Amino acid sequence: MAFWTASAVGLMIAYLFGSVPTGYLAGKLLKGIDIREHGSRSTGATNVLRTLGKWPALVVLIADVLKGVAAIVVARSFCPWVYTEFSATPPTAVDLQTWGSWAVCLAGIAVLLGHSRSIWLNFTGGKSAATGLGVLLAMSWPVGLGAATVFGVVLAIARLVSLSSILAASAAIVLICGFEHPLPYRLLVIAGGIYVIVRHRANIRRLLAGTEPRLGRTV
Repeated sequence: MAFWTASAVGLMIAYLFGSVPTGYLAGKLLKGIDIREHGSRSTGATNVLRTLGKWPALVVLIADVLKGVAAIVVARSFCPWVYTEFSATPPTAVDLQTWGSWAVCLAGIAVLLGHSRSIWLNFTGGKSAATGLGVLLAMSWPVGLGAATVFGVVLAIARLVSLSSILAASAAIVLICGFEHPLPYRLLVIAGGIYVIVRHRANIRRLLAGTEPRLGRTV
């Protein structure tokens, strides 16, 4: 019972963190618009940049990254506390470590789904790239830093945010398999990376057609 209670609490909190519609709120607060009706119709930082400007986009980017960080922090600290408090017998250190790894995995998936399928936006949202970066940085900073570096280098060369995000997600999958990490961490990054790539399927079609807008241009 304690295991399921802690897992449910962790999933709910992570999903709610992810579902906070930062890009949508920026559009409403700054210009009174629904950002889903402008540009690429995404609530992510890139569409905020094209629609509202660089400073709102920076705030949204940081907020989206912090959502991923917060979900992992909760999974690592609050959820084990809930598990211990509601358990009939005190769990062993091994039990907590094993369960904690799976809690991180589930929380990471939940926060990604929350960002892209927000309950406050009729289950629409962004592409989960920034929130995914937050998950990576909180879960394994070398993997997160590696993915962020790939993103930055590709963006500087190609000026294509979508391509940068796709390659960063791919790099994260390679890195998590290259470093020594628990199986749940690897499953999270593989599933999350694939999910982020799939969320960019419209961008992939435009990239193949040569019509994907570069940074600084409108959609």
